Amino acid sequence: MAATYDFPSDLLAGQEELQQVRGELSALLKRLPWSVEPLDGFSDDNGWRKIERPASPGWTADEQAEVEKLRQREHELAVFVSTHRYWAELTGADRMHARSRLKHTPEETEGPS
Repeated sequence: MAATYDFPSDLLAGQEELQQVRGELSALLKRLPWSVEPLDGFSDDNGWRKIERPASPGWTADEQAEVEKLRQREHELAVFVSTHRYWAELTGADRMHARSRLKHTPEETEGPS
């Protein structure tokens, strides 16, 4: 049977927000042009696979600011979660298993849809 952990509510909230911010950042980066700066398109078939990119208009100042804001928040939350005082209560393999379990806790509490 898998061990259960009594995670503090602030740690659970931090992990949940971290996953949310990472999802938002990933979705934003997929929507944005491939290059931050405006660049011409290119095609290269000299490598092991062909690479093609259309011309990129670059990112607007607002888009750059939004990416920076999300990256900064992601960093803050990652530091909060990874250095939380709760981890001092666990040692060795228990700590490793608890950290892994924390990443899946919100999924388990939501249950089947």
